[in-house]
Amino acid sequence: MTMRSGMVYGILLWGFISQALADGGVGVKAPSCTLSKIGGGGEKTLEAYQGKVIYVDFWASWCGPCAQSFPFMNKLQKELGSKGLSIVGVNLDEKAGDAMGFLNQTPAHFELVADAGGKCAHELGVKAMPSSYLIDRQGVLRFIHLGFKPTEAQALRDEVEALLDEKSPVK
Repeated sequence: MTMRSGMVYGILLWGFISQALADGGVGVKAPSCTLSKIGGGGEKTLEAYQGKVIYVDFWASWCGPCAQSFPFMNKLQKELGSKGLSIVGVNLDEKAGDAMGFLNQTPAHFELVADAGGKCAHELGVKAMPSSYLIDRQGVLRFIHLGFKPTEAQALRDEVEALLDEKSPVK
């Protein structure tokens, strides 16, 4: 290998590494986050959904786009839940009362949990509200979406359906 081709190889390799870091871990096993019911109570981990496609959505009561995303997620859960989709809304409000006030105005027909200490949000690198993470049936993080725009909803649905169409792991 010449010095010039070595430099080109190094630049290309750095580009791939940089993109992987920018993608926030797409293609790697999702972290095993422990989440709790909003307002306290039982705990649940993301591993509890193994074998399903998981749409993990981080939201907060003060987030305008979050209110727009809930009807979309309600529809997805209703239409695709029987095919193996589990939507998990992860609240990041400091006060459970703020989350409950939001939910009184914007009902959710999918599972809701809280990440009180923000550990799961930190592990996944949440950078915006809402932030959505699509995890395949094997527990691999496949897609990340920052924010929510109704004009992008169909593309997001297409990604969910593609993951649902993938073969389930052999047991």
